[in-house]
Amino acid sequence: MKAIVLEEPGAFKRIEKVAPTAPLADEVLLKIKRLGICGTDLHAFRGEQPFFTYPRILGHEIAAEVVEKGAGITHLKTGDICAVMPYRNETVDQAVRRGKTNCGSGLKVLGVHEDGAMQEFIKYPAHLVFPANELSLDQIAMIEPLAIGSHAVERADIQPEDIVLVIGAGPIGIGTAMMALLKAAKVLVLDMNQHRLDFISHKFPSVSCIMLNDAIENTLAEMLNGDLPTVILDATGNKASMEKCLHYIAPGGSIVYIGLFVGEVAFHDPLFHRKEITLKSSRNAVAADFQKLIRLQKAGLVDIKGYVTHRLPFDTLPDSFTKLYLPEERVIKAVVEF
Repeated sequence: MKAIVLEEPGAFKRIEKVAPTAPLADEVLLKIKRLGICGTDLHAFRGEQPFFTYPRILGHEIAAEVVEKGAGITHLKTGDICAVMPYRNETVDQAVRRGKTNCGSGLKVLGVHEDGAMQEFIKYPAHLVFPANELSLDQIAMIEPLAIGSHAVERADIQPEDIVLVIGAGPIGIGTAMMALLKAAKVLVLDMNQHRLDFISHKFPSVSCIMLNDAIENTLAEMLNGDLPTVILDATGNKASMEKCLHYIAPGGSIVYIGLFVGEVAFHDPLFHRKEITLKSSRNAVAADFQKLIRLQKAGLVDIKGYVTHRLPFDTLPDSFTKLYLPEERVIKAVVEF
């Protein structure tokens, strides 16, 4: 079967590899139908992704078809079009026993810690595969990034009266804003990319968009009649942005870091205590987030129209991938079509 491997930063290679063997009783054999390109993939290609080793087959935003299933599988049938949760735990440790399957000590992520779905077929544990036959391939491939936003919003425990500021208008930030709106909260988005802010303004007219400037605290206070956001979700993975959140948050508010970077976050402790800030991180997602996104899209409550801006054929991916970095391409989300 065909696969594309990232041998080292900046170097994709087309390869032929042996197709997976028949699935075990608790597994399914999947044919990859569509694959989202994640920020993780873009960073890995440039050699900027933490917790990453080469060579690696990328890809974890997956829409796939069940072509064979193990004897013990009852929730799936051959021909089902499915979403795949790309995080699995090698050990059942304390976190997994407590239901925190997204942050177990033995967690592996497809396309990061083990080879992903930038290949024609994969074999995978069936309990991490969810049927979504009524959805389009694009909708299914977008479930994983939307689930990241869903999980962050659940971590934030947003209430209808909250004022929510999402920092970062990339695909994860956009998805986070979508999910926050479902909580009936007032939502604002801050970014430095005008094109992405324009996309959000057009798609979600109720969202207030803010271009990054040197006086964000004043801008927020003016927009909110002297108030500040009660919840901040930072999807930038940028040290300076993450540290600034403590200045933007209202007293008694909550901050959730979605993006990460390799380094230390520092803040002024008296400010942290004076405001009695709740600070959380959000990692990956759990099965409930995937199942929720399937239900929400089926019901028409989450609409990804316009979210996918670029389509790359699998066979030509090594030749076309680098255009995704070009500002003039105005990429929001790209998918690989098999």
